[in-house]
Amino acid sequence: MREFYSLYAERLGAICSRYIPDKDDMKDVFQESLIRIFTHISDFSYRGEGSLQAWASRIVINEALNYLKETKRYELLLLDDVVEETEDEDPPIEEIPPDEIQRMVSQLPTGYRTVFNLYVFEDKSHQEIASLLGIKERSSASQLSRAKNLLAKMIRYYNDKHHPR
Repeated sequence: MREFYSLYAERLGAICSRYIPDKDDMKDVFQESLIRIFTHISDFSYRGEGSLQAWASRIVINEALNYLKETKRYELLLLDDVVEETEDEDPPIEEIPPDEIQRMVSQLPTGYRTVFNLYVFEDKSHQEIASLLGIKERSSASQLSRAKNLLAKMIRYYNDKHHPR
């Protein structure tokens, strides 16, 4: 357990914090994830390099999603399912530190952030996201569109403030 923790805790903690930005809540969810990982390790089947990390990551994501469902933190997902137009040009992010980008993502409303993380970081389709969250595919697409638009506004604001033209 100690070796597993030293190898994977930082990465798994980062995954958990993408979904649960409140530090105390994140620690609780992460602890529950570790308990689930250690008590279900016999369910793991080795499928090559990286399979343990992928299996543990899925458990952390599922625990985070369960927490959000139980606390009704993503009720925004149930709003209308109209896909908004995205802006043509993505704002430049080259000069923004990665931790600042992470902070911006963590400030997205829970529903937007959840869909954004599942789509961007976990490479889930809208169909998979809809199934995971119990929503319509169009709601997933709508939430992603809104997340991208809001994130683009945050990035533009940051760039205007720190890198005026």
